[in-house]
Amino acid sequence: VRIIPLQLQRLFAQLLLLDQQAASTTDLTDSFGWNSNEEMRQHDVQELNRILFSALETSLVGTSGHDLINRLYHGIVVNQIVCKECKNISERQEDFLDLTVAVKGVAGLEEALWNMYVEEEYFENENLYRCGACDKLVEASKSAKLRKLPPFLTISLLRFNFDFEKCERYKETSCYTFPIQINLRPFCEQTEMDDSEYMYELFSVIIHKGGCYGGHYHVYIRDVDELGNWQLQEEEDKLIEEKALRDSENAKEVENPLAVLKGILSEEESKQIPVDQLGQKLLEKKGVSWNKKYRKQYGALRKYLQNHPQIFQFSPDENKVGLKEKHKLPFKSDSQGQDLQSPPQKNDVQWNSEKKPTRLRGSSAGCHWFDLNDSKVQPIKEKDIEKQFEGKESAYMLFYRKSQLKRPPEARGNPRYQIPEHLLNEMNVANTELQKKRAECESANHGIDLHLHLSSCYKFHNGALHPSLTWKDSVVDLTIDRRKTLGDLRQSVFQMLESWEGDMVLSIAKPLPAGLHLYQILDGDELTLDGIGLADGADVFVWNGKEVGGTKVMTGPDHEPVVVNVLRLAEYNEGGKGQHFTESQHVFSCSTKLGDLHRALAPSGGIILKNGSGPDKEGKNWEVFLEEDMKETVKSVGLTDGCSVLILDSHDQ
Repeated sequence: VRIIPLQLQRLFAQLLLLDQQAASTTDLTDSFGWNSNEEMRQHDVQELNRILFSALETSLVGTSGHDLINRLYHGIVVNQIVCKECKNISERQEDFLDLTVAVKGVAGLEEALWNMYVEEEYFENENLYRCGACDKLVEASKSAKLRKLPPFLTISLLRFNFDFEKCERYKETSCYTFPIQINLRPFCEQTEMDDSEYMYELFSVIIHKGGCYGGHYHVYIRDVDELGNWQLQEEEDKLIEEKALRDSENAKEVENPLAVLKGILSEEESKQIPVDQLGQKLLEKKGVSWNKKYRKQYGALRKYLQNHPQIFQFSPDENKVGLKEKHKLPFKSDSQGQDLQSPPQKNDVQWNSEKKPTRLRGSSAGCHWFDLNDSKVQPIKEKDIEKQFEGKESAYMLFYRKSQLKRPPEARGNPRYQIPEHLLNEMNVANTELQKKRAECESANHGIDLHLHLSSCYKFHNGALHPSLTWKDSVVDLTIDRRKTLGDLRQSVFQMLESWEGDMVLSIAKPLPAGLHLYQILDGDELTLDGIGLADGADVFVWNGKEVGGTKVMTGPDHEPVVVNVLRLAEYNEGGKGQHFTESQHVFSCSTKLGDLHRALAPSGGIILKNGSGPDKEGKNWEVFLEEDMKETVKSVGLTDGCSVLILDSHDQ
C-alpha cells in the first residue's frame, strides 16, 4: 500500500533530475495494479485524479502525511435554504477536492461560479419549500457559498454532455474563458478578510484534444520555481498586430460588464447616480437585445455592484452609486490600467471580472510556461493559454493556487530542493550510466573506420603503389570519432607506429585497377575530420610526403594511372579464318601525351586505333587517332581503365 506515494515521489525525482528526454511511468502504473490492458485503455483524467488522491490518502494512513491531500486540496461548500417567514436557515455542508463547473451555455469560469455561488433559487408559487421550523410550505431562497477555500483549487470543466435528441455523447467545444488570476471573494460565505485570502493564480491547464470517445491529453504548466530552460523569441510585431485585430473585434462585440459600468460612471459629471438610472443607461448604451440573455444578472445589478466594493462606492442609503477615486479613468483609455481578473472576451459577457491588459496583472516578466506533451516539452507564452478556450483541443481541467503561497528562495532554480538523499543517489547513479551509454552510442554513431596504408609496406612501380606483402598485411584499421581533429588522428597514428621517424604526412588514397594512387594531403590539424570531409571507410596513406622506397611519387587527379588494353595483330592465324590478336596491359598516367603513348607502343611507326564502342562492348567500332590528336592527353581523348587500343605496325597489311 506504500508503493504508490514512493513511486510518485520517484517519478518526480526522475522528471527533475534524470538527464534524459522523458521519464517512464511504468513503475507508477504497476503500483496502481494496472496490467497491459489497463494501460492501453483510455482513462478520464478527472477520474484518474480522484483515484490517485484516494490511493494516496489510503497509502499515507498512519504516517505524518496522513492529511496531506486534505491540507492541500480540501474545500467546503455550504448549501443554505432560508425561510422567508421565520428566517430559519437550513444548511448542509459538502466537502470537495475539486469543483466541477458547467461549460454549456456559459461564457466562462466567472459566470459559471456566479451561477453556482451567487445566484439564488427561489421557492414560490406552486413550488414551495416545507420549513422544519414553521412546519408548513413556505416561500424560501436556496443558495450555495464557498465556506472553506483550499490552498490549491482544482476545477474540472464539464466538456462532455449527452444529446437526448440524438441519443449520443458529444464534446462541448464552444468558447469558455478563464482568467490567469481570479478573486473568489464574491463566491465565499466569509468576505471580511483581506483580498489576498481570496486571490488565486493559474499554474496548470490540462488540455484534451479529440472527441468524447477518445483523444489525447497534454498540459500547460507554469514554471513556478524557474527550473526550466525557457527561451522564446518574442515576436513584438506579431503581438501588436494581433492585439490591434483583437481590439477591433472587441469594439464590435459586447464589452465586459465591469468595463461598461465603469465607462458609464466615468462619463457622469456627478460623483454618484441612482442605481436605477445606471441600469437604464446600461440598456440605452448597449440595447435591450444585447441585455436580453443576461436580464437575470442585470436584475441583480445592485448585488453585482455590492460584490465589487473595491471599485464601486454607494451612498449611505445605498440608492446611489459611483466609482472610487482610483478607478475614475476615461473609459477609452482604460485598456492599459484596469484592475484585472480575466483575459479579453471575444463574443460574450463575462461576469465578476474585469478586462486584463496584455501583460496580465500580478504576472511577472519571468513567469514562464511549458507545454508538456508526452516526451516533447517546449516553452510557450502565457498568451498561448487563450488558444485553449475553445475547439476540439481545449482546456479540460484548471489548477489554481493561492497567490499568497510563496516558494522558499532556496527552491528557485534548484531541482534538488528537498529531494530525499536516497533518490539523489539513485539519480546520480542513473545519470552516470546514461552518460556512459550515451558516450558509447555517440561513439558508434560518430565513429569512422579508416584504412591506414603504411609507406614502409609499399613500393612504387608501373605508375602506382603496390604492397610489398599481401594487402591485409599492409593495411592497419583505425576507428576514430569524426568530431576529433586531424591533429588527434595524427597523434593516434604516431602512438600506433612507435618506430616512425621523421615527418609524417597523411594523404587520401584510392585503390585503382592500376594500384593505389595518392590524392590531396590532409592539412590543418585544428580542423575536425568531419570538417575536412574524411568519410567512413576512407583510405589514408602514411608517408614522408616525397618518395616511397626511394622513388618519387606523383600525386593528385592529374596523375591517375590508367590501365589500357593493347591489342596487336597475331603473326599467324590458326585455321586461316578471321583475325587473331595478342593482348597486353600497359599503365599510363592520365596526363601522358598521346604522342608519347604512340612512341612507347609503336616505336617503329604505325597507327593507333581506339575502340569507340567502349570497354564493355564488342570491338567493332574502331577509330584512328589522327596526327593532330597526338598533342592530346590520355584523359582528354577519353581513354579510361579497361579501354582497348589497336596497334597496327607499318608492316601490317
